Amino acid sequence: MKELEPTCVDRLALTRRHFFRDCTVGLGGMALASLVNAETQAGPSQDHVNPLRARPGHFTPKAKSVIFLFMAGGPSHLELFDPKPVLNRLDGQVVPESYTRGRRFAFIRPDAKLLGSRRRFARAGRNGAWISELLPYHREIVDDICLLKGMKTDVFNHGPAKVFLNTGSPQFGRPSMGSWVVYGLGSESQSLPAFVVLQSGPRGPRGGAAIWSSGFLPTLYQGVPFLRGPQPILNLQTPAGVRPEQQGQFMDAVRDLNRLRLDTVGDPEIETRIAAYETAFRMQTAAPEVMDVHGETAETMRLYGAQPGQPSFAMNCLLARRLVERGVRYVQLIHTDWDHHGGPLNLERSIEQITREVDQPCAGLVKDLKRRGLLDDTLVIWGGEFGRTPMGEPRESLGRDHHIDAYTMWLAGGGVKPGYIHGQTDEIGYYVAEGQVHVHDLQATILHQLGLEHTRLIFRFQGRDYRLTDVHGNVVREILL
Repeated sequence: MKELEPTCVDRLALTRRHFFRDCTVGLGGMALASLVNAETQAGPSQDHVNPLRARPGHFTPKAKSVIFLFMAGGPSHLELFDPKPVLNRLDGQVVPESYTRGRRFAFIRPDAKLLGSRRRFARAGRNGAWISELLPYHREIVDDICLLKGMKTDVFNHGPAKVFLNTGSPQFGRPSMGSWVVYGLGSESQSLPAFVVLQSGPRGPRGGAAIWSSGFLPTLYQGVPFLRGPQPILNLQTPAGVRPEQQGQFMDAVRDLNRLRLDTVGDPEIETRIAAYETAFRMQTAAPEVMDVHGETAETMRLYGAQPGQPSFAMNCLLARRLVERGVRYVQLIHTDWDHHGGPLNLERSIEQITREVDQPCAGLVKDLKRRGLLDDTLVIWGGEFGRTPMGEPRESLGRDHHIDAYTMWLAGGGVKPGYIHGQTDEIGYYVAEGQVHVHDLQATILHQLGLEHTRLIFRFQGRDYRLTDVHGNVVREILL
């Protein structure tokens, strides 16, 4: 028998542990490669050019970017968009048992008393949409927005409800809508993150980073929170004493080492690391530039109600416009403290303060996008995770509990019908009477306007295919141009 070569003898002596660790064509390597290179209905191919490059969707899109104005806490449709004379007439009466039998609430009892709205409403726009006195600037854009008055969700506690609206599941660990969008389409910006998060209000939202997480998608697709001030991203600046040519040489060396490792093991997180280094290098110039609003006119600042040098929701709306101008795919603004139960956060003073903070900036954003020719291909979304009950809470000041069965959101631009009212609630604002839009329907519609078929935007994880809308969702075609 021919004597075996030493290299073959060495291989025979390998342990199973060595085999799985070092043999790139072994079972482990083949399994990992099959996961990394598995084709999906939409999403990036595995190459080293630019994993965040812009890619076509499943069909021609109406929108190419999204600005999500997320009102965290649950705005009351009954105080803002949906006046109910019958509810006002029944103020103080116990809600009929037929409404509450078998229902769960966060704080109130099933025998809670109905609470009429104390706010005045007036019709505005060509379609005569009802807009509250709390939102005077919204009356100026009512012909540009599409009101969804029949929204419905499944989850009545804040954290899971926020995660549900943003990820399609109340469970933590799923990819956010922004991450799904970037996974499917990439970004047109080469020097800014594809998915940017801007926060305002006294605190962060319940649910935290899960709202903009990439979940089980590669972290390449997660949202990047921008900080207030001229340096929006931590650890982005070059350390003192490092010359540009030195930094460039370092970046080249790190990239080459990472690519060698990526070719060996095929781990997509290495690709994320490569893209993060290269994007960070370009962002050193681009990020401070986008935050510097000194070039904006005084008229533009007044349009938003923004004050130079003062971080605010208004300033974030202006920054959102600047970001989509520069090719950022998905911008999420988060404004907290819409949880009007009564007490300090109530339907008397607190809601007046928070609506003052957002009314003019939201209207200014829509107007500014429109006059710059950006509204046609930018989809603007406004709303929270749920609404508020027609019943009040037994407190010393007016408040309402969480309500999942009916509430209002609005959309603008991106191929959505302007000045359109879709759906309506019953006479006390408790249930959707017609035109119901479930959260999954909204998600499917957003993806559709971006050129993505929600049933085909799939990622396989732990042996199962996942999508943003799970096994649900229908495109709301009635609201589309």
